[in-house]
Amino acid sequence: MPLHRRLLLSLPPALLSLGARAQDRPSTFPRAGAAPDAGRVRLEAVAERLENPWGLAFLPGGRMLVTERPGRVRLVGPGRQMSPPLPGVPDVIAQGQGGLLDVAIAPDFARSRAVFLAYAEAGEGGAGEGGAGTAVARAVLEGERLVGARVIYRQVPKVRGAQHFGARLVFARDGTLFVLQGDRYAYRDQAQDLGSLIGKIVRIATDGSVPADNPFIGRAGVRPEIWSYGHRNIQGAALDPATGLLWITEHGARGGDEVNQPQAGRNYGWPVITYGVDYSGARIGQGTARDGMEQPVHYWDPSIAPSGLAFYAGDAFPAWRGHILVGALRGQHLARLEMRGGRVVAEHRYLEDLGERIRDVRVGADGVVYLLTDSAQGRVLRLVPR
Repeated sequence: MPLHRRLLLSLPPALLSLGARAQDRPSTFPRAGAAPDAGRVRLEAVAERLENPWGLAFLPGGRMLVTERPGRVRLVGPGRQMSPPLPGVPDVIAQGQGGLLDVAIAPDFARSRAVFLAYAEAGEGGAGEGGAGTAVARAVLEGERLVGARVIYRQVPKVRGAQHFGARLVFARDGTLFVLQGDRYAYRDQAQDLGSLIGKIVRIATDGSVPADNPFIGRAGVRPEIWSYGHRNIQGAALDPATGLLWITEHGARGGDEVNQPQAGRNYGWPVITYGVDYSGARIGQGTARDGMEQPVHYWDPSIAPSGLAFYAGDAFPAWRGHILVGALRGQHLARLEMRGGRVVAEHRYLEDLGERIRDVRVGADGVVYLLTDSAQGRVLRLVPR
């Protein structure tokens, strides 16, 4: 069955600018095949026996923090060294798609030792009566423990259900923090409600305060944390190192997975427009386009369930520089999207014979690609030149 790609021809604006609205709709290109250089890469295991690892953050000196969805953080080092679970993690709701999700370190980590965790948090009265929502906590890494964890952000309203929490954390160049979330599945209409934080990207300072230049500051009835809205379930995010612009992957329903470059104040359409259909086969919303709603840069149909996203800027794979790497959960592969002028011009796939859900993708300081596999016996893997 052919896999269609739609490309939006656009010129990305500066990070805080609304920029010019793109006029062209996505076009298509044929199904991606195996990557032509797939035989020139190999995998190495860095850590094993992790329970549904979700997020990875590199530390100075070569070690990394890895989260496990049931609520654990571990330090992973060279030579397959792995610590016991670090104490000091906040209470998480590890049900369905919820649990301990992403991890990020502060831009000034060498001084502050600050670590940020995104996770599913219960409301007052527990997840049943009080509902649950995405939250972000800040803690300090002291040796092999997290101390002083405190919540700096809570998605509101908290609602019942255990799906579509998101969530990724990305620091902008100015030191503010993007929190990338989901629509909580049964509450998708709230993705269009600017009084709700469901289905939104928010931008906050590292203490949880709202930056004065957020796009909806001072607008009555609108949450000031909101950066962009109309998102379904964001599973991957990274800054383009060349431009400083934020890019994301988000899940569609049956088809309609997207790559977007979210801009301040923009509406990304869900659930009014989408290139997917409901799991029942029923139509969602009003079609694929509507005035005032953004088109994706790229989308997949059928779905690959895209997860972690990283820009490649290293030396280990020179031909990949400037390209986007995307992990696939349902598709069980690593995709390399060739980029030209802010557009996806080709896609290549790796590791299709691995048979593993790729949850996160990161590029180390050594230019090597690191992957997390999402299973009860998950692993940290390195993709290196052969």
